[in-house]
Amino acid sequence: MLRRFLMLTTHTLIVVTIIELMSAFLFSKGGMAAAGVSDDQVTSVCGHCDRAIPSSNIDLHFAHCSRNLEKCIVCGDMIPRKHAEEHFLSTHAPACCSLCSETMDRDILDVHKGENCPKRIVTCEYCEFPLPAIDLLEHQEVCGNRTELCYMCHKYIRLREMHSHVSRCTGAVSNVAESSRNTRALERERERAAGAPRRQPREFSPRRLLFTIAITGIAVLLGSLFFQRKPGRTPVN
Repeated sequence: MLRRFLMLTTHTLIVVTIIELMSAFLFSKGGMAAAGVSDDQVTSVCGHCDRAIPSSNIDLHFAHCSRNLEKCIVCGDMIPRKHAEEHFLSTHAPACCSLCSETMDRDILDVHKGENCPKRIVTCEYCEFPLPAIDLLEHQEVCGNRTELCYMCHKYIRLREMHSHVSRCTGAVSNVAESSRNTRALERERERAAGAPRRQPREFSPRRLLFTIAITGIAVLLGSLFFQRKPGRTPVN
């Protein structure tokens, strides 16, 4: 029994050894060629650009790559050495905002110009006038206090309050006011139709003023002469 067990163990070890030898042969250069794998399908990583290059061309590629290409320290792209500085200045160097002259990373320049720049052009929500964002608050403080006529109640409402006013305006108050104005106008028309005398404004001209002054002066002069006391004679004793 023991002898049979030892023989079975020996056969198993021999099979495993044969399998390992066949695997090593297949993955060796000669083994891969025998298995139909060409040298072009075997790749190596270039130590300069970290790209996978066919092993048969790795030496030639490395010589060309290290002499002509340079890795960008910011984005990691391989850039021709003669264009490396141009690439950095146009892609990664800090940029200056053309509106406010603030310097910032080029990546956020577009967002700054569109949303954060104090000199970007915006429009007033009340009059739609274009102006720099830095002046918008002061402008809207004045512009929002202007009034416009509500088309429902015919009352003058400040522009800053117009949106909320229109959302809750029913026009009922304006109807009462309009009815009151119409009633007063109708009463005035009835008075005119009934022949009620209208008070005419008194005309006043410079000629009439001079005439009045002249008459008044003459009256004062005559009065002073009429009432002037003559000096009496003193009796002689």
